[in-house]
Amino acid sequence: MKIAIIGVGSIGGYLGARFALAGEDVTLIARGANLEALQTRGIRLMMADGSEEAVPRVNATADYDAAGPQDVIILAMKAHQVAAVAADVPKLFGSGTVVVPMQNGIPYWYFHRHAGALAGTRIQSVDPGGVLSAHMPPERVIGCVVYPATELVTHGVIKHVEGNRFPVGEPDGSASERVARVSDCFTRAGLKAPVLEDIRAEIWLKLWGALSFNPISALSRATLAGICQYPPSRALAAAMMSEAQTIANKLGITFRVPLERRIAGAEKIGHHKISMLQDVEAGRALEIDALLGAVIELARLTETPTPHLDTVYAVTKLLAKTLEESRSH
Repeated sequence: MKIAIIGVGSIGGYLGARFALAGEDVTLIARGANLEALQTRGIRLMMADGSEEAVPRVNATADYDAAGPQDVIILAMKAHQVAAVAADVPKLFGSGTVVVPMQNGIPYWYFHRHAGALAGTRIQSVDPGGVLSAHMPPERVIGCVVYPATELVTHGVIKHVEGNRFPVGEPDGSASERVARVSDCFTRAGLKAPVLEDIRAEIWLKLWGALSFNPISALSRATLAGICQYPPSRALAAAMMSEAQTIANKLGITFRVPLERRIAGAEKIGHHKISMLQDVEAGRALEIDALLGAVIELARLTETPTPHLDTVYAVTKLLAKTLEESRSH
């Protein structure tokens, strides 16, 4: 298959290498020093067991027109980075091209073909002004949840920490031919991509922990285990997750894991620095609106009180503003 990966960081690079090693026709779309490294050195994967795999020559470009029509477009950047590339994505469209967004949190297409009363609603937090929907119509989207943990060691060098699951699903839950093709493509690359009837429930399950642990970690500088083992922060995480669960339930979502077990699972990961804390330490922009802002927007749409989510969102947004101001000086 012809696959374009936009955003060649840790997940994008990991997928690019896996697809290339499996013999797929992969184009990596990058820019700057990252593009130069990919064009000169290719991609190297450092696996969790200590082994390494390399793709010394990759097709990498910054030119969407040159890449041409693709079968699958993977958006592998963070949610707040998608709008910057949205206008160029249609240059990669053919008649049957599908778009696989891999952002954490509530996706811009969430209410496309939704079975509830809010069907067709646009979520302003993640799609302000409808830019994403206009350039990347939800009709082309296959939903996906990203579970692997990867790290970008340097440009073109990715460390795989754990996991290989990328569950996929149609927004309407149908077992379409195109979602089967996407799943098969991942499987050929040695990845697990089961086709789910309710991809939104899987999105919520991953988001459930991220919307609480990420901002608490960014604000406190604590690891996952640190948050879970300190009773006040554990209680705060549970309160935030409980509010989110109420919202999800009103939208027809049932969680297959109890709340306390979800927290216990995070604790078992140990003293791991969660992504938003890594972003704080690296001086990067924080991924707040897809993880928390959109959930609060859904709370307003479902008339759900969210005092804990609102409070943590406010102080995390203030942290992001403070960091941005310090970077600009």
